[in-house]
Amino acid sequence: MSKDGRLKIIFMGTPDYAGVILEKLLDSSFVDVVGVFTQPDKPVGRKQIVTPPFVKKILLQKYSNIKIYQPNDLKSLKIEQIIKKLAADYIVVAAYGQILPKNILDLIPCINLHASLLPLYRGASPIQSSILNHDNYSGVTAMLMDEKLDTGDMIGFEYIKIDKNMMVDELFVRLSNCAATLCIKVLEQYKTLKPISQFNVLSSYSKKIKKEDGLVDLDDADLIYSRFRAYHPWPGIYLSNQLKLKKIKISNLKSSGKKGEIISVENDFITISCDKGAINVYRIQPDSKKEMPAKSYILGKRLKVGDCIL
Repeated sequence: MSKDGRLKIIFMGTPDYAGVILEKLLDSSFVDVVGVFTQPDKPVGRKQIVTPPFVKKILLQKYSNIKIYQPNDLKSLKIEQIIKKLAADYIVVAAYGQILPKNILDLIPCINLHASLLPLYRGASPIQSSILNHDNYSGVTAMLMDEKLDTGDMIGFEYIKIDKNMMVDELFVRLSNCAATLCIKVLEQYKTLKPISQFNVLSSYSKKIKKEDGLVDLDDADLIYSRFRAYHPWPGIYLSNQLKLKKIKISNLKSSGKKGEIISVENDFITISCDKGAINVYRIQPDSKKEMPAKSYILGKRLKVGDCIL
């Protein structure tokens, strides 16, 4: 503990999900964040501009007195010595992007805030997976870390309901706030908590999302809409002709039975047939061009009801 009686915390995290949790810790009256580990700066965008991760941006803007560490990995003896010198009571981890090695795990309790209701969705994309699988609920699990990926004993949960039209960016924000609240509760009550082992038979793994995951085949309108919600804004969803579907909803119209057929043109959307069901498409982005209203796109292409958009 610090001289003033506050818990000394090392925080490890990288994206905006982690940033929300870190700010909650920094605002807490009983926590002293003595060091922050985050991923190295990386080239971003077409111009490959070297950019710091979200957590580092927060610290540079608001908390420049806190030491930032950005090692490529945590396996070196030097990292172990740094952590020992910081003399923290706990390490709090949230979407850090690296698995902690055993020598670090053995130093002090390491608490991970994972954005799923474990043992469901271990791995890199739990939030997207909950939308893709039409789950009614999602949440955050606080667990004690071990050497494997998201398999540690659980010490706390927060639940939220997923609305049928909720986009992944909204779910990210809500789960970030859940994780921040849960983190404080767990730290306050840590000594009284009883860890629960995960039931591995119920476990599932969520892989890292790639750009090609956004390719949709106009097979099932419900599945396409789930992917649209889960992959917004990146990688988004797109057709085989690279046409990006930027805003869609499920249509009440029945499928014509012809995949990709335009079955209706309205003032602010067009309706496209799928193998099963149909989707209303409001905005479209052709490959290497600007986003535009879907109706403007088909007018420019001289497409009409009965034509195929593929």
